[in-house]
Amino acid sequence: MRKRALAGLLACLLACLATCGPRRGPGIAFDGAGAYRDVQAQTALGPRVPGLEASRRAREYIRSELLRAGWVVGAERWVYDGVELENLVARRGQGPAVLLGAHYDSRARADLDASDATAAVPGANDGASGVAVLLELARTLDPERLRNEVWLAFFDGEDQGGLGGWPWSVGARHMAEHLAIKPQFAVVVDMVGDAHQEIYWEAQSTPWLNERIWSLAEQLGYGGRFVAQTKYSIIDDHIPFLEHGIPAIDIIDFDYPYWHTQEDTADKVSAASLEGVGQVLKRLLESPGGTDLP
Repeated sequence: MRKRALAGLLACLLACLATCGPRRGPGIAFDGAGAYRDVQAQTALGPRVPGLEASRRAREYIRSELLRAGWVVGAERWVYDGVELENLVARRGQGPAVLLGAHYDSRARADLDASDATAAVPGANDGASGVAVLLELARTLDPERLRNEVWLAFFDGEDQGGLGGWPWSVGARHMAEHLAIKPQFAVVVDMVGDAHQEIYWEAQSTPWLNERIWSLAEQLGYGGRFVAQTKYSIIDDHIPFLEHGIPAIDIIDFDYPYWHTQEDTADKVSAASLEGVGQVLKRLLESPGGTDLP
């Protein structure tokens, strides 16, 4: 009981740290250190496996940070294979909708870990990094510069594919199938915190959207990290949106040696890597014409 209380206190302290430090708010530059504190706060909760207490607490953390930043937050709740799942969606701005998404769950079993394939994955990069980028965008996007209604979507149940008969991207698929309004496009942010960052075009992603975002990265000086070449074809949360006719891309650094192992911990994540991705997406959303369809 004492250990549980101490773990809870640590999680609360790290959650506090995520909003401490330099003053942040609309119109302020994206802060990689702030995003990194979000990674630490999430991993301090333990593995965010769907249906477990750490998953619920992760949702509480995400929701509280979004509300503090002034976003309107909604939820989608449903049951899949006997497990209660929940997506969160934050909205801000006016105009045609655009969606940025990340999954907040972490894998229930480290099936690629040579030492112990049965333990859960901490999910610092695979899960927490994408969430951290979206949360820092929520704090720093300037509403006066947005030309769209921006949706920040946090998906449950992405990372359980192949375990117990589950497919991948359960949460994103649920959202894509129940959209009342289709966004102009969807950008999925997944595994973007690796210190040795090289993000290639994903083969199934919408070409014009890849080209636009990688061009912005080049303009901002991140061309060495955003490599304008196709390398992998990946099943991820962008696929359900593509299947429903919505342009979508996957921003993912798949060359990550700790993927689906117990070594996917916060010390493997770089604040500079988070900042580069965040700055590019901030420029996309705030630039005149940045979100226009081709």
